[in-house]
Amino acid sequence: MSRVAYRAGHLVVAPTAKLVWRPTVTGTHHVPRTGGVVLASNHLSFIDSFAIPIVAPRPVSFLAKSDYFTGPGLGGAVRRGFFEAIEAIPVDRHSSRAAQESLDAALEVLRAGRAFGIYPEGTRSRDGRLYRGRTGVAWLALTAGVPVVPVGLVGTDEVQPVGSSFPRRAKVRVSFGPPIDPEPYADLPAGKARRLMTDAVMDAIAGLTGQERADTHNELPPESTGAAVGI
Repeated sequence: MSRVAYRAGHLVVAPTAKLVWRPTVTGTHHVPRTGGVVLASNHLSFIDSFAIPIVAPRPVSFLAKSDYFTGPGLGGAVRRGFFEAIEAIPVDRHSSRAAQESLDAALEVLRAGRAFGIYPEGTRSRDGRLYRGRTGVAWLALTAGVPVVPVGLVGTDEVQPVGSSFPRRAKVRVSFGPPIDPEPYADLPAGKARRLMTDAVMDAIAGLTGQERADTHNELPPESTGAAVGI
């Protein structure tokens, strides 16, 4: 899909969604208007990948499960159309190379000077806690030389709880935090740099959401065999 499709869809979907849910949005001035940037968010609901592009001040591409592009019926067509319009990147989570393929695709987006959205926890939090971040977010920032803008979502789990088929009315808050520059980590050993930067990103997200922290990684759903990177 072209940017024309994105803009056309955004002109219709964004005002409607804002009218229905009236989200509270803060910190959009922290998002650079040009150049590659990673938007790193906590992950509470399927609706998260709708909420961020709706309120972000520039187009944001996300990774999305390939299942989202193949759903049946009218609901599947609408969902597929939305993800194609925002230039989402389909990923097969059952692939043994899903993690690296996802990172490679994201890197192309960043090197093209676009914004890429990622969920460092890897998958949705089932209990509302903020889990330890996977280091793909830092790998992207360090490799592409782009900043990471932390994003905090609150209330999206009430709009569409895990297992729910239809969205509900609920209060939603989307907060964008100050960018985290990869430069201070660039001269550190690679593994240490990725871990420290990822921890800084998760600390910033926690500050935006107030979530209870979990000291472990979030586990993938049992049906998935591939590592999760921003899905």
